[in-house]
Amino acid sequence: MSDKFARLMATWFYVGDFPVAPGTMASAVGMLICFILSAHPILYILFFVVITYIGFRASDITEGLVGTKDPSCVVIDEVAGVMIAFFLLPVTPPVFFTAFFLFRAFDMFKIYPVNKFEEMKGGVGIMMDDLFAGLYTNIIMHLAIRFAGV
Repeated sequence: MSDKFARLMATWFYVGDFPVAPGTMASAVGMLICFILSAHPILYILFFVVITYIGFRASDITEGLVGTKDPSCVVIDEVAGVMIAFFLLPVTPPVFFTAFFLFRAFDMFKIYPVNKFEEMKGGVGIMMDDLFAGLYTNIIMHLAIRFAGV
C-alpha cells in the first residue's frame, strides 16, 4: 500500500484533517454509511471487513508517516467502530442518535479492557479500541431495545 493511499484511507478521504473534532466527524460519516448499507447486511459485512483490513494497514503506515502515536488525523478506526456499533440495529432516529452518542462516549472514556488495546503499537492499537467501543455500543443497544420493547 502506498503512503499516499494509506493516508487517504486512514484519514477517511481527509475527514481526519477537519480542524475540529475529526473523530466525531468521521463517526458521523460512518453513521451515514451504516444507514445506506443497513438494508443489505451482506454488503454491510463485506464493507466492514474491507474497511477494517485497510484500517489496520493504513493507520499503521500513517502513524509512521506522521511520527506520533495514534494521530488525531487517523479516523478510519471510527468508521470501522461505528459499523460494529450500528450492526443490525433498527434504522430509527432515536436508535441511531443514541448509538452514535454511546459510541463516542465509549471511544472517549476507554472502559476496560479497551484502554489496554490502545496501548498496543501501530495500527492494532489505533483500531482495536474503536472496534471494542463499537462492540460495547452494539451489545448495550441490542439489550436496551430487547428489554425496552422498541
